[in-house]
Amino acid sequence: MSRGRIPHWADVTLVPLASVFLAFVISGILIWAIGESPWAAMKLMVEGAFGSSYGWGYTLFYATNFIFTGLAVAVAFQARLFNIGGEGQALLGGLGVALVCLYIPWPHWSLALIAASLGAAVFGAGWALIPGYLQAKRGSHIVITTIMFNFIAASLLGYFLVNVLRPQGAQDPSSPRFPSETALPKLHEILGVFGIPFSTVPPVNISLLIAVGMCFAVWFMLWRTRLGFQIRAFGESEPAAEYAGISPVRITVYVMLISGALAGLMAVNSVMGEQQRLVLNAVEGAGFIGIAVALMGRNHPFGVFLAAILFGFLYQGGAELALWTGIPRELIVVIQALVILFTGALDNMVRIPIARIFAMRGAR
Repeated sequence: MSRGRIPHWADVTLVPLASVFLAFVISGILIWAIGESPWAAMKLMVEGAFGSSYGWGYTLFYATNFIFTGLAVAVAFQARLFNIGGEGQALLGGLGVALVCLYIPWPHWSLALIAASLGAAVFGAGWALIPGYLQAKRGSHIVITTIMFNFIAASLLGYFLVNVLRPQGAQDPSSPRFPSETALPKLHEILGVFGIPFSTVPPVNISLLIAVGMCFAVWFMLWRTRLGFQIRAFGESEPAAEYAGISPVRITVYVMLISGALAGLMAVNSVMGEQQRLVLNAVEGAGFIGIAVALMGRNHPFGVFLAAILFGFLYQGGAELALWTGIPRELIVVIQALVILFTGALDNMVRIPIARIFAMRGAR
């Protein structure tokens, strides 16, 4: 057993499910209080997110973003580093994607995808390297520096969009559209090869497969490699890890590089896969949602995948609620915030009673 005498299986499944259940119960009370039916609202959310290939497409598109940013936060958490700069790292990753797609001619989307992924990872990792170095060498707290770098990244991106990338005469602060050769295949095109029908409207694309692949890659790195063992050992006890010969500076820098690269890769989905150009708000808060996804997924790649699907459901289901009911959009944000609250800040409120139940069963 772990974490307050809770079995591991209960910690990674029962506690998050109970937290989500409580969040939905309180959300239902709020919906009932404004005169709407909680059951009808939940049914509409489920049908809107999972009831058609159209809904599935948007749910998976949002989940793809959250997988990348959730993995970025989870890797840092393994070393007890709180990287909340995923928003800024994803923004700079988008800049890397735009530069690769706009300034290098590509004969085929597959080559453009490889180069854009490298560009996004390098720019995201480079942006995370500075806070990592400051933490490792100067003792600057990673939370403070990554928060600051989110704002710096937004300002830097705004400068590039207005003064460097914006087409002459255009008013919108955005880059030109990428060449058609860089357009990524959508999920309906991939499934169509196997004769599986899927809606052509959602922007979900091949980046989903890359995100799933990153889940396996991160799992393999953390639990099947020497570096992963060193990262986890450093997270458990920095003095013990240093005594065993693990360099805190090296691990801190490596972890932030990996975390930043994962956050930067999110831009492949949103910038290259959906917008086909770089816009000012390309990330749309996914960097911050990644924190909740990592917390709910217990910093495990498989848990991150499931939590990303849940938040994709909340985003798409919430959009359907705002469109077809009288529930205001602000209340949809409250529902999302409640899930974050119960799975993050109030996690022990659920864990402690469950631990007592298991303790009582063990005492019998």
